[in-house]
Amino acid sequence: MDIFGSSGVRGVVGEEITPSFVGQVAAAAGTVLDTESVAVARDTRTTGRMFVDAAASALAAVGCSVRRLGVVPTPGAQAYAERHAVPAVVITASHNPPQYNGLKLIGADGIELTERTLERIETRLTADGVDSVGYADVGTSLTVEGTRTAYVEELLDRLEATGVREPIASADLTVALDPGHGAGCLTSPRFFGELGCRILTLNAQPDGHFPGRNPEPVPGNLTDLQRLVRSSDADVGIAHDGDADRAIFIDENGRHIEGESSLAALAAAELEADDVVVSAVNVSQRLVDVAADAGADLELTPIGSTHLITRIRELDGAGASVPIAGEGNGGVLFPDYRLARDGAYTAARFLELLVEKPASDVVAEYGGYTMVRENVVYGDETERAAMLEAAESHAEAADAELTTLDGYRLDYGDAWVLARPSGTEPLVRLYAEARREGRAERLLEEFYDAIVAAGSSEG
Repeated sequence: MDIFGSSGVRGVVGEEITPSFVGQVAAAAGTVLDTESVAVARDTRTTGRMFVDAAASALAAVGCSVRRLGVVPTPGAQAYAERHAVPAVVITASHNPPQYNGLKLIGADGIELTERTLERIETRLTADGVDSVGYADVGTSLTVEGTRTAYVEELLDRLEATGVREPIASADLTVALDPGHGAGCLTSPRFFGELGCRILTLNAQPDGHFPGRNPEPVPGNLTDLQRLVRSSDADVGIAHDGDADRAIFIDENGRHIEGESSLAALAAAELEADDVVVSAVNVSQRLVDVAADAGADLELTPIGSTHLITRIRELDGAGASVPIAGEGNGGVLFPDYRLARDGAYTAARFLELLVEKPASDVVAEYGGYTMVRENVVYGDETERAAMLEAAESHAEAADAELTTLDGYRLDYGDAWVLARPSGTEPLVRLYAEARREGRAERLLEEFYDAIVAAGSSEG
């Protein structure tokens, strides 16, 4: 797919993402899905209202009535789509910086559209075009109230039905919550409060300028949350990205918990023999070990929720049991609940693990690894091509097992390194993991130097 990346389509506002482009994508989606109504939601970005208007106008022009949900976490919009059996367009750039925006397309089942459907929309957008309806058939517009409340209540009902809510409430946990000025500001404080937790908030005012921190919940953006946990004796810190479909944690000592470790802990609590866990090609050895210990299979996909969801659907169709899936960025799926990443639900399931022991103990056995990341920015497609050619050459010359499922992953037995182009930003992303101190850094540096040299020579 050329337009839709690993999780929707995103870009810099005024450059890749414009009202005209958003309208074209929405109109193509409305035409391909052949639906009477489409819900439209957004995160808190300053450009969100403008793009909602563009999407709504375009949808009405092809005959779709529009249900405006307002600011809602992506999983909340997915819950609405499933509950009312209508597809949805979510205007969000998720974890990207404030100057970005984009779209995620959700089916009437509440699940991101399949790759095949996205390809049909791309074809309609780039080749076939769309036809506007006559004035008598133009779609209507309706503002929907209560979507956020219904989402929170649905989360609570699910936890009640599965026996999770009462133990969390009885544990009397103190939670330091950082929604990062995103859509989670309007749902997560209430949700965790209703769970019976004492809530301390940070960056909990909806603000598309993201003044407190950038939307991505990476360690460099969470130092204030770490300080809050330490100063308040909180049991855990929870951070969301801009559309609240991810959750990253801080332990009771104020230390950042790597997403790979929290995913491993959650998976260890879920997996049984003959289950399947689905993750991406940048999977940590921690999850590999958890799957092996449980007697479960591990299936890998290209990076991004679209690819994970596609594979989970295939496995489900084949009769496999997939109780958990996800990536080390805090995006976790519990398919028995909903085939969607949900930061609030993921955080609640992590709180369940804290009923018996503190967060540091929950993830202690999944430490011992060093994972490092680096991004290389490219200026244009020529530079991008040169960097990827250099990555391929470096990978083919290495004395390691090469996987090209998504980029170039080198497995050395005691360590691995991966280079791949981002699906949402003009970056080549690098990851490396090892047990021995310095090993991951050296492997990443070698890859990094080869790619940067190629970009510099091209420039």
